[in-house]
Amino acid sequence: QVQLVESGGGLVQAGGSLRLSCAASARTFTFYTMAWFRQAPGAEREFVAGILSTVSRYYQDSAEGRFTISGDYAKNTVYLQMNSLKVEDTGVYYCAAGTRTSSRSATDFGSWGKGTQVTVSS
Repeated sequence: QVQLVESGGGLVQAGGSLRLSCAASARTFTFYTMAWFRQAPGAEREFVAGILSTVSRYYQDSAEGRFTISGDYAKNTVYLQMNSLKVEDTGVYYCAAGTRTSSRSATDFGSWGKGTQVTVSS
């Protein structure tokens, strides 16, 4: 399995920005789909954004236009730039790696980080 470590979460006011990072243990994302999911208290884990081979990107509708997923091949790191944050973006954000291309389903991702908390205050 791929080892994934997230960082960059924190407390931010609505309208603010955060950048999350996900460091992978190897050159995984040239062969895998990498994605960000989030989970709010009492809710199911939901897809936020995904990237395949650092080029093909896809987003949940609520993230489109506000969030940007990107990958740095040299650093084996995937980022999630989050702008115009809303209170409903609050949750634990998880990085995931999977072998199925362009999937939005958590069950298709076999490797997960431990998550980083994002809290957006009003």
